[in-house]
Amino acid sequence: MASAAAAGAPPGPAAPRSRRSVTGTRKAVAALFLLPALVLLGALVVYPIGYSVVRSFFDSSGDRFTGVDNYRTLFTDDGIRTALKNNVIWVVFAPTVSTALGLVFAVLTERIRWGTAFKLVVFMPMAISMLAAGIIFRLVYDQDPDKGVANAVWVGVHDTFAQSSAFPKAHPGRESPLVAQGGAFVTKDAVHAGRPVVLPLVGVAPDQLPDGARKAAAARPEPGRVTGTTWQDFTRGKGVGRLGEPDPAELGYAGMRVEAVKDGKVVATARASGDGTFTLPAAADGARLRLPAENFREPYGGVGWLGPALVTPAIIGSYVWMWAGFAMVLIAAGLAGVPRELLEAARVDGANEWQVFRRVTVPLLAPVLAVVTVTLMINVLKVFDLVFIIAPGSSQDDANVLALELYRKGFAEGRPGVASAIAVFLLLLVIPVMLFNMRRLRREVRR
Repeated sequence: MASAAAAGAPPGPAAPRSRRSVTGTRKAVAALFLLPALVLLGALVVYPIGYSVVRSFFDSSGDRFTGVDNYRTLFTDDGIRTALKNNVIWVVFAPTVSTALGLVFAVLTERIRWGTAFKLVVFMPMAISMLAAGIIFRLVYDQDPDKGVANAVWVGVHDTFAQSSAFPKAHPGRESPLVAQGGAFVTKDAVHAGRPVVLPLVGVAPDQLPDGARKAAAARPEPGRVTGTTWQDFTRGKGVGRLGEPDPAELGYAGMRVEAVKDGKVVATARASGDGTFTLPAAADGARLRLPAENFREPYGGVGWLGPALVTPAIIGSYVWMWAGFAMVLIAAGLAGVPRELLEAARVDGANEWQVFRRVTVPLLAPVLAVVTVTLMINVLKVFDLVFIIAPGSSQDDANVLALELYRKGFAEGRPGVASAIAVFLLLLVIPVMLFNMRRLRREVRR
């Protein structure tokens, strides 16, 4: 009977099975595999953050609790305030310019045959480190046009429209008939036709004279005209050359501009030939000769890219050079998913390419543009390497950013409490931007 009852009894509840995750893996096994990563995350991220928060409330020695004094320093210290101002400039301009260039590159290279090669070249700077980029742009921005590419180009363009003088250091020597007048040199006495004039100068190295300079020659008198010579009057010593007279070993000032001035007005002008000789018309008779200041203008040295005024924009330029390729690749990926039917429909309706770009392409790419911009903003808030390497010591204070100030306060000045406060402040600045980016990404995934 018992066996029959047992045979006819309904089956009891099944034994509990170990719970599995969505992927079919036991949670205990998943936790076991995640444990090393969690340990590393805690040791390398959670613990340093917690320690920095605690350390920010103590003094430099770490023994005395100071409350919010270190945080108060963030808004009273001049160096930190400069860093805050520069960080605002970085956050506003660096991501915006990088994203805009990436968008332009992505759209323009979409239809050309060599677009892939161009994208590779633009993206290539991402393959090098910030350290290497900093060294490269420290050389690019060198003040010397012979070394710095930026100033070499700038000086070349400038000299195309306003050529610099070949005689910047020329000046009258001993017993010279010339006297200084502002930046120019003027003869002491009036000159007359038929009487050659000598205008000797010194101060220019022979190898710095123009390529057209030849051996100086004495001017010949011409009836009704004023003639003369302007040259490098360099005598090596007693018995070698005569002071105030052109010698075969001396070179003429080729291209020197000479003006004849009467009653404050220029009545005639001339350019010295290769041997330094020049000829003025009869109108110059009785005038005083002037070598105008344009003959002695210092060579244009270019722009002080790493000076206090331009150092931050210059460093932002190097950042854009690196990260515009990153923005271009992400935007190009988003552009590949834009329905071509919408673009063609806009063109059929009469929209030109600019209207298609502004009213169709950009709105459709808005989610991608937002993600790229926010990602670059997070990256910019932590920028350190480029500023530390590119900015010279004389203008590093003007280029200062929060990450660099954190390093200086913590290691150079020995104030770890203030450095920890800067680190916490940077974290607080980054968290809202990260949350915004995460929410946007989740929203895109749900779509």
